[in-house]
Amino acid sequence: MVSEPAPFKHWSMVELLHETVKNPNIHIRGTHSYYSAAWSGSFEESVVRYHYGDEYSLKAWKPMWPIDQLHIGDYVCIGAEAVILMGGNHTHRTDWFSLYPFSEVILDAYAGKGDTIIGDGAWLGMRAMIMPGVTIGEGAIAASGAIVTKDVAPYTIVGGNPAVPIRLRFPSADTETLLALGIYRWEKAKFDALKPFITASDIDALAAASLEYDQKHGASA
Repeated sequence: MVSEPAPFKHWSMVELLHETVKNPNIHIRGTHSYYSAAWSGSFEESVVRYHYGDEYSLKAWKPMWPIDQLHIGDYVCIGAEAVILMGGNHTHRTDWFSLYPFSEVILDAYAGKGDTIIGDGAWLGMRAMIMPGVTIGEGAIAASGAIVTKDVAPYTIVGGNPAVPIRLRFPSADTETLLALGIYRWEKAKFDALKPFITASDIDALAAASLEYDQKHGASA
């Protein structure tokens, strides 16, 4: 995968987030999550919106409230032109008669949405929009064009506006086993050794291979 800026845009060129993200409010776990830039700008220029901590906002204003954080797990795939709408400027009170952010009441107008979390192994489809304060579970998929306004359970596919569950990727029992195995928290050696089982769909074989590996190497998942 190509992670450095290229002189032109192409579907096959991706941006590895751990190499490029500079905003101190964006936290990247691991070294595999990427943004498929296609024709858009970089991850911080194009995907993360209204988030304090970039080069401009650091110079332009000082927030009067805690800034909501963005946490992105490992092995996350983010499609071209996706949007993660972050907190920091939520000063349009829907319970007030006027939505306008008048400066004299700005502190009262602000209502934080909480941190946004994109779980390990999740996939945000092209032009999906993740609203502030949402948690995308491990292995979940936000379909192309989805407007995600609520938390998404692990290994669930959501789509539409507003996004609703379309289907589970696997039977509930398999999902429970996957979450218990914690594949995205394994040490690199184990993850690499069991990659043939991870890139398959036999949950019993994966669980057995994990147990065998742990017994052989004296490790715990």
